[in-house]
Amino acid sequence: MKKLLSFYEGELLDNVIPWWMEHAIDWENGGILQFIEDDGTVVSQDKYLWSQLRALYVWSALYNNIGQRHEWIAVAEQICEFVLAYGRDDQGRWVYWVDKDGQVKEGANSIYSDGFAIMGMTEYAKATGDQRAIQAALETYDNVQKRLAVPGSYLTAPYTIPEGAKAHGVSMIFSTVFHELGKFLDDAEILQAGYDHAVQIMDHFRKPERKLLLEYTLLDGSELDTPVGRAVVPGHAIESMWFVIHIFRDRRDKERIAQAIESIKWHIEACWDPEFGGMLLAIDADGNEEVAWEHHDKKFWWPHTEAMYALLLAYEHCGEQWCLEWHDRVHEWAYAHFPVPEHGEWRMRLTHEGKVPEELLSLIPLPIKDPFHLPRALMMCIEVLGRLTS
Repeated sequence: MKKLLSFYEGELLDNVIPWWMEHAIDWENGGILQFIEDDGTVVSQDKYLWSQLRALYVWSALYNNIGQRHEWIAVAEQICEFVLAYGRDDQGRWVYWVDKDGQVKEGANSIYSDGFAIMGMTEYAKATGDQRAIQAALETYDNVQKRLAVPGSYLTAPYTIPEGAKAHGVSMIFSTVFHELGKFLDDAEILQAGYDHAVQIMDHFRKPERKLLLEYTLLDGSELDTPVGRAVVPGHAIESMWFVIHIFRDRRDKERIAQAIESIKWHIEACWDPEFGGMLLAIDADGNEEVAWEHHDKKFWWPHTEAMYALLLAYEHCGEQWCLEWHDRVHEWAYAHFPVPEHGEWRMRLTHEGKVPEELLSLIPLPIKDPFHLPRALMMCIEVLGRLTS
């Protein structure tokens, strides 16, 4: 574990963060660049607020948890200035997409942007005590709570919630960001709001009889009998389970932690590709070959990063060997396929067979790079391994 700790520290500090510092920080206009090829070539200077706010979290968390380096908090500071200036509409909702100067290209069409705003502002406030960040997080919390109380009143790009249904992703993001904000401010109401979402994940979306977690259910938690209602995104489920482990850990709820660990095992087993290795993006709960989720059979970087941390965290709590065996299996496949050694960051997507796609990633209408899942997972792995080796 000490060797693994050293490896993850090197990956974070010698490869991943230096790549972003060299290629992506927009010191002139503010924020970070995201439409970047693996070699650092910038193909567009547009900016998704979603990723700007996640980057605010990452560079603040680097400063808070890895080392108080001036260059890291300077990045976080200029991102914060950019998003506070251009990130919200006149109704206080966080927008989706702006150009390099902050002019809106797509408005508030995803409540997930609001979730990442709370995440980023909370972490930045921990680093700096900036009252504007605290105020922005609280205003966003109030705004979101009013919309969440009225199902159908908000949008969730890039995915659409079926009519009469609710999305696991919504409870997933707001469970953790409400919890962290409530903990930072010692606010019982906000903590309770996060806990309520965590319980909803465990009792509505998690289906023990299926040994799976569904991405969509009806509002009462019953199953939605459609192809999209059978969609399971294992990486999402695994990420969600480490979110709730953090929440239940703070509440000393060992029973719920055990349920979450069991769910991690369900999903890593369910999504592993027996032919080519690696984690499939999505599966059908009934085992149908047709899966109602775009790119379901491709191999994306982010589920692998989430699994690496979740499995180490699960091991810390339960001490069962399968956690380490699966961690090593995921780690070995991911590091054999995703890193671009000559440049320092990871590829974001591979084919079903684990090969580099032939088409230019710059033609895909999403950011080519996103500075979130990989550096966050590395930081989290460093943290848990630090505890396991102390």
